[in-house]
Amino acid sequence: MTNVTVIGAQWGDEGKGKIIDWLSNRADMVARFQGGNNAGHTIVVGDKTYKLSLLPSGVVQAKRSIIGNGVVVDPWSLLDEIARVGAAGLTITPDILVLAENAVLVLPLHRELDAMREEAASQKIGTTKRGIGPAYEDKVGRRALRAIDLADLSALPAKIERLLAHHNVLRRGFGHAEADAKALLQSLADIAPKIVPFLGSSWRELHAARLAGKRVLFEGAQAVLLDIDHGTYPFVTSSNTVAGQAAAGTGVGPREIGTVLGIVKSYTTRVGEGPFPTELKDATGDRLGERGHEFGTVTGRKRRCGWFDAALVRQTVITGGVDGIALTKLDVLDGFDEIKVCTGYALDGKILDHLPASANAQAGLTPIYETLKGWSES
Repeated sequence: MTNVTVIGAQWGDEGKGKIIDWLSNRADMVARFQGGNNAGHTIVVGDKTYKLSLLPSGVVQAKRSIIGNGVVVDPWSLLDEIARVGAAGLTITPDILVLAENAVLVLPLHRELDAMREEAASQKIGTTKRGIGPAYEDKVGRRALRAIDLADLSALPAKIERLLAHHNVLRRGFGHAEADAKALLQSLADIAPKIVPFLGSSWRELHAARLAGKRVLFEGAQAVLLDIDHGTYPFVTSSNTVAGQAAAGTGVGPREIGTVLGIVKSYTTRVGEGPFPTELKDATGDRLGERGHEFGTVTGRKRRCGWFDAALVRQTVITGGVDGIALTKLDVLDGFDEIKVCTGYALDGKILDHLPASANAQAGLTPIYETLKGWSES
């Protein structure tokens, strides 16, 4: 099997971009399978830095790149990203990029609803307010607009009406004006000619690649601990981030995803709210953040930092289906006299070797550490 699937095996920001860029040199095709423009990869080639959110990393190598059906796509953000990398010297054409015709669209009203909810909530979940969650909700609710709908504008008014029958109730509840159906239709009509040329069939592309013996790199975003089922719920993203989603999110069988590579950072970071057993709110945590340049690619938010949590990674290796690990940022630990590794947790007098499912239990965990001698050289 020559295909490879790359996922994050912590809370994201493990350095997937660098590993994916290295692997994409050896791939014939790269496919994104979940998430949206709430996730980001930073790729450095020579003196140029590319910050990608929706575009698969293969575009940097001019490899055939697919945005799969498991991704929710903000078409305006996609065009902005294409223009941005274009200004840096990358020309994105339909010969390079395929957008799955059955991918769900993220609309302005999704972004607005995301912000309304987060601002009204007493318990923040740390959303990026880019509309990803509401778009996935509409997908499951069977009222979403999909990329293929941009190719048939005559059918859009009825679909928009059905969508707004749901959203306008929510908007009134938050004290906001109802969404303007005509304005939404016009904005979609304006953008359709720019998006439609990229539309294609993800599953057909990948089936043809398999028959031709081509190597495919399946590119995950975020990480296993942000998975809607297997992460630290409710402080998670709105999609499945485990390797199994590579199949469902592109239209291939589960045997086609190949070797699963989990990217793991040599310490632990997290952006936004939620439990974090090994978090360091002291000078050591600050040192990890400063040396590791821990700021979000998409949001710019400062990341919370802590020691490596082996109990968490044991769990994500199982739930994520990981065959091998790429360990990143080991150099950030250079110069520490001691390095701690969490091997389990104490909770109410009991010892746990895994992260419990209960949010309250997760918040009450005390890490159990092994202390290792540090090193002074690189």
